[in-house]
Amino acid sequence: MTKNELLFSSISDIGSLYRSGSISPVEIARLTVEEIEVLNPKLNAFITVTVESALESARRAESELRAGKDRGVLHGIPVALKDLVETAGIRTTAGSRILANNIPNRDAEVVRRLKEAGAVIVGKTNMQEFGYGPPHPDFGSTRNPWDTSRTASGSSGGSAAATAAGLCYAAVGTDAGGSIRIPAAYCGVAGLKPTSGLVSLKGIIPLTWSLDTVGPMARTSEDAGLLLGILAEGQPPLKPIPLKGLRLGVLTEQINVPGMQSDVVDAFDRACTCLSKEGAIIEHVSIPELNVIDGAIMSIIAPEASLVHYQWIKERPGDYAPLTRQQIELGFAIPSVVYLRMQQFRHHLAVRFMEILRQTDAILSPTAPWGPTYEDTWFARAEGTTDGREVPLDCLTSPYNLVGMPALSIPCGTNSEGLPIGLQIATRPGSDSLALSIGAAFEGLAAMSHVAHGSHAISKAGL
Repeated sequence: MTKNELLFSSISDIGSLYRSGSISPVEIARLTVEEIEVLNPKLNAFITVTVESALESARRAESELRAGKDRGVLHGIPVALKDLVETAGIRTTAGSRILANNIPNRDAEVVRRLKEAGAVIVGKTNMQEFGYGPPHPDFGSTRNPWDTSRTASGSSGGSAAATAAGLCYAAVGTDAGGSIRIPAAYCGVAGLKPTSGLVSLKGIIPLTWSLDTVGPMARTSEDAGLLLGILAEGQPPLKPIPLKGLRLGVLTEQINVPGMQSDVVDAFDRACTCLSKEGAIIEHVSIPELNVIDGAIMSIIAPEASLVHYQWIKERPGDYAPLTRQQIELGFAIPSVVYLRMQQFRHHLAVRFMEILRQTDAILSPTAPWGPTYEDTWFARAEGTTDGREVPLDCLTSPYNLVGMPALSIPCGTNSEGLPIGLQIATRPGSDSLALSIGAAFEGLAAMSHVAHGSHAISKAGL
């Protein structure tokens, strides 16, 4: 197999090669860290690359597998971690000067699980500052492997770019409003925001205690499911799911978003048509309250984040990127009654979503209203409006953080510039495996019908 064939193989295929003796974990680890050395200067996907510890883990995995000790699907597989996941003895910066020299003395619970599963951790990925502000100037922006003049978005942009470019087989991200799914959509990979509370937040540097989630990013839904099975207990394996008779809801409010690009709508329509031809029942549904959701999530994130940063913003305000500092300071100005009303709204919205999910199996939408941009822009002015309204990039993803539902982004095509577009699949709380199974079914259809672009990012960009 060629280098690219190995780097872009599935987790299961690499595992099979290990167990047949065709290739070793050490060979794959070396290939991966060599590729990081070549491509990371162009992508800026990693803040810290853990070459020595990765090779040591790979040697241990190789020795164990030869001795018949098999730790499972991730044994010897290179994985990356967003740099707000604490790693004992390894710098964990959260993309900020505030924690530039922070070396934790413990592993996050998800890291403990990955090590127990024999995964090879190759490094800590770049991110927007604390998952909240823009990229800090000390660390810079992560570039998109499909077009390095574009952003990978955030805040889990480094994890998405590394996965898309073949620098790891899967990565851990976090998501409080879309920070796994939007970079996944921009970089053409799969990214799951799990059911709230499914994956432990122990050892994750927080943004907001009531919205933070930790989840998997991989090149396919199947591989994301394998990673989720390690990160969370009791997750059933993905099973093939028949699309015939599956009831899929399309929320009117998530299609008629001001400023949504026509390429995104066209790709979404093609995806729905593809599913419909396989017997899925596409139903248009409505939650009118979604039209006023734009400010809801920030009315929760802002005060919670400001409280998290209370001490640092008093003692070291100049160490934040200016916009991050401004956002933290503004959070203190949000009245408590607004925060509490938004918490009430969350409850109301959850009831409305569950009403929809009593008549559908899943809800579909685009992941992001527009494709990869040149800068890390979180808002766009809605065309065709007279009130100067700006639409947030997370307008399609944040509702699922508010209500705690699992939501998956997978590629569903490309825009006129050849850049990825994401399809979002959301299901009932606790049914993460259903979202992933639907994602895997669509990926299988797309591969046969060419609904989604078949080449990977490295060949597209010519990195």
